[in-house]
Amino acid sequence: MELTHIKYFLEVARTEHVTQSAKNLCIVQPALTHAIHRLEDELGVKLFKTSGRNVKLTEAGDYFYKKVKPLYEDIEALPARLRAKSDKQAITVSVKVLAASSFVANAIILYKKQSPALRFYLVQKEESSLYDICVQTYSNYRPQENPDEETFVCSENIYLAVPNTAQYKKRDSISLHELGDTNFIGLYGSKQLHKICDDYCERIGFNSHVVFESDNALVVKDAIASGLGVGFWPEFSWGKVNNRKIRLLKITDAEFKRDIVITLRRVKQDNSHIEGFYKFLVGMLKRASRRQHQPVTAKER
Repeated sequence: MELTHIKYFLEVARTEHVTQSAKNLCIVQPALTHAIHRLEDELGVKLFKTSGRNVKLTEAGDYFYKKVKPLYEDIEALPARLRAKSDKQAITVSVKVLAASSFVANAIILYKKQSPALRFYLVQKEESSLYDICVQTYSNYRPQENPDEETFVCSENIYLAVPNTAQYKKRDSISLHELGDTNFIGLYGSKQLHKICDDYCERIGFNSHVVFESDNALVVKDAIASGLGVGFWPEFSWGKVNNRKIRLLKITDAEFKRDIVITLRRVKQDNSHIEGFYKFLVGMLKRASRRQHQPVTAKER
């Protein structure tokens, strides 16, 4: 069996949708379907069955999934483990980043200045269970008790970022239904935030017209500032906006917010370096939240 085919199988099993899986894997759908069929032929069993527009694992497929998923994750983790093993003096912190990636990257850069020997291994795969610290987001987080984990939760509003033009200049809030076919601009790759915003929009019966996405938050800021469109903007975790060019408006249709959740896993004999970065990251998030909620002076306006 080829590792690529295993990877494709796991992705389809996760999404239960061939078209979406092909998009996530950046391959064409026929190539994905062919790979799955080759794997089924080699194993001699059907792994999926059709269920409406989706696919579901067969009994054999479910058994195969449970057996092969941990093996595949171990193989994927081998390069990082080998790199850590090759330098016994180096200490590696595995960080799973599913939200606030720019914020986490800045925190790592700052922390490495005081701990240059520390190595960071970043993971952005939602299904991966190999991490020391995980940063993710929910619309309404419900804590789960786990004696081996410590969790910090911080809530932030999701605003509508708009160009600071005459149309919006004197506005502090807005209903999305006022926007009509206004172009939306978003940050490509922030799947969890996309889902939260899509769910809120679906609840109020609004369909955002997305015309452009970038994997760079600065590009998104510049595009909104130049008047190319508007976009959903987390209150503080994406960094400051230029108040001269962009306004953040409160959305009145519903309570648009998200919870940023940072989880520390204590699974190693010595967790001191991991805990050190966890506390540093939590401290940065707390300070960013406090700054955002401080009263704005006349000079800052």
